[in-house]
Amino acid sequence: MYRLTYLSILLLMIPAAISFQSSSTQPSVHITNSKCSSAILPSITPTSTSLQSTLDEATTETTSKNKKKKTWFPIRPADALSPSNDYNSLVKSAYLRHILVETEEMADLVMNLYLNGGKSEDIDNTQSSYEKTGGDVFSRLAVDVSTCPFTREDSGEIGWVDNPSNNREKAELNDVYADILSSKAIEELFSRRVKGGDVIKVEGKEGWHLIRVDDLYIQLVDETNATGSKNKINKDRPKLKGSGKVPLSPIFQKIGAETSNDGIDNDEAQAKMIYSVPNAKHYQILTSGCQMNVADSERIMGVLEGELGLTALESINAADPTLIASSDNKKSKNKKKPTPDILLLNTCTIRDHAEQKVYDALGPYAAMKREGKPLAIVVAGCVAQQEGEALLRRFPEIDLVLGPQYIPWLGDLLVEVGKGSQLCMTESMIWSEKGGSLATHKDSSREKDGDWMTPIKRGHSVRAWVNVIYGCNEHCTYCVVPSVRGVEQSRSMEAILQECLQLAASGYKEVTLLGQNIDAYGRDMIPKRTFADLLHYLNDNLPPNTISRIRYVTSHPRYFSERVIDAVANLDKVCECFHMPFQAGDDKVLKDMRRGYTFDSYMKIIQKIKAKAPDASICGDVIVGFPGETEEQFQRTLDLMEEVKFDNLNTFAYSPRPNTEAANWENQISPEVQSERLQRVQALAAKHALERSERYLGKVIEVLVEDRNPKNGGEVMGRTRQGRQVFFAGDIDELKGQLVNVEITEARTWSLVGSIVD
Repeated sequence: MYRLTYLSILLLMIPAAISFQSSSTQPSVHITNSKCSSAILPSITPTSTSLQSTLDEATTETTSKNKKKKTWFPIRPADALSPSNDYNSLVKSAYLRHILVETEEMADLVMNLYLNGGKSEDIDNTQSSYEKTGGDVFSRLAVDVSTCPFTREDSGEIGWVDNPSNNREKAELNDVYADILSSKAIEELFSRRVKGGDVIKVEGKEGWHLIRVDDLYIQLVDETNATGSKNKINKDRPKLKGSGKVPLSPIFQKIGAETSNDGIDNDEAQAKMIYSVPNAKHYQILTSGCQMNVADSERIMGVLEGELGLTALESINAADPTLIASSDNKKSKNKKKPTPDILLLNTCTIRDHAEQKVYDALGPYAAMKREGKPLAIVVAGCVAQQEGEALLRRFPEIDLVLGPQYIPWLGDLLVEVGKGSQLCMTESMIWSEKGGSLATHKDSSREKDGDWMTPIKRGHSVRAWVNVIYGCNEHCTYCVVPSVRGVEQSRSMEAILQECLQLAASGYKEVTLLGQNIDAYGRDMIPKRTFADLLHYLNDNLPPNTISRIRYVTSHPRYFSERVIDAVANLDKVCECFHMPFQAGDDKVLKDMRRGYTFDSYMKIIQKIKAKAPDASICGDVIVGFPGETEEQFQRTLDLMEEVKFDNLNTFAYSPRPNTEAANWENQISPEVQSERLQRVQALAAKHALERSERYLGKVIEVLVEDRNPKNGGEVMGRTRQGRQVFFAGDIDELKGQLVNVEITEARTWSLVGSIVD
């Protein structure tokens, strides 16, 4: 039975019992039903005007008396798609839930309840009724208040609804839902170019709908060499120069899929040669770069194993010691060491010479392919996105160039590779949790099931990465990230929570939320959300005694919110650790970098952190030797470091990157000056880090045990809530994943030493 407060909400759904009266101040709700006492239901203020304003702001341009500022990137991801890869060509359907109410005012009221996590200042104890919803407040509200007889008992679930503007085929599914959503409502929904996590208010035949988009089903445009598109699919590959051989790839087959060679345009002789090769079995992935790349590799491995049934080559070697034995071992001489059927390089372009490193790594494998070995070569990550089709011209042995946004489609793309195709997939893309398929592939995934996330193979059993926002809309003059990671695209809170709940059920104790600009979370959604909202949502809905620590990276000082400081200071699961890159201390250099803040504004943030979370660690990033930086300007960087005293500081000498403004400036700093400044910064950073470590001496602190000390098998390694590494004697088999109290006996620059306290 629902609580009395929700019976009162249901009474609100009866139009005869409600009359909305406008006044010169705020409207109020008046209950005229004699059975409803004002003591049960206090006055509630609808927010139709303000909420609709928020919705409109997120999707349409509004006029302003002030001059509109130039924007570098669109806020809505659909606006960043190219004409050759537009929304209606890509989005086949959307997985929907809805709540039907009789008036627009009630739709606004329910929307506010949803956005506030089921809490309302006007209705007593609402949160207590939503404590056990698993975080899916929308579905619970659908059960409580929706008037739709078809979906109410199914938590508002509609299922897959086809995009009527998709230009491939008739929207077949929509006739099934004619009694739930009118064709006009469906058309209006897709005209807003929605994505997962959006909630749209739409008028229907029976009242007003709140429609939540759980995910999109996307079919990739597969026309070969579409005009103006960065995506290329070559189904008729020529022979490799110098070898006279057609490049071969093993066959890739999705688990449970029927073997099919449909779609091959090559002549019969080439098709026969291609399909005489064996099925792919083993893969090898080489990863470089940041935490985002590591998380992407986990998703890639999840697809290779979960969708295609492949096994990591490292697992094979670990299972058979004779394969890695010394050369004088007779067994190893007689046993052939396996090579991968697919090599995948997940690349980084943030540092100089990144492209050359990729070319060097590709050389031996390209040689294997020229010799006739059936081998699939995939280049993924930021170098893939940056270089695109140029990689195929440089190394025609490559089978697939995969931009980061196309990982959910990797399984289907490799099936095409197994058919002899060569692909480059780097065009702008809208995010989907699962992805979809190529237009020519059988549409077998669209079942009435919203829980369909790309499989992930985690690299650790205690802590995990969880992506919350992809891309970056900033335009820092030194940074290549926006051009290789695309525009910002936030995942829905529900999808993020479901991933965390799966991790909790698997025994994980810590998650790190990832985003290139994590403070921008939610500004691309309808309605807009904030990163502070997400922190509260996760903290409130993760079950007790499961995940006990939530970390996040990376913040941007321009967007950093005081609400985030409050969340870190007050929420029990959110760790007291701030990663706040400052990059430089001089205002002129910061302006040239286009960072959007000053020395003083950055220090105001730090002062607020230290006031509200005095025990928190503060970490940062800094670049020295930026074009035009004088010795006096560099000294301001040292001044800022002295004022903050960072617990940890990532230090870099500036290096020009492709497609960035600063790379073309003439006032570049010599490598000798850069090196000297970098050494000074690193020495000061080490001094401060040791000072920050010394504050733990003699204290007993909570440590989450993660791994064995690689340099001492009798010790384990864990971290404090502030992120400091701690080493102490212990058995990893007994302690891994445990929270233990450790007394600190030694402070080192970047770590601590202690002993466990019973």
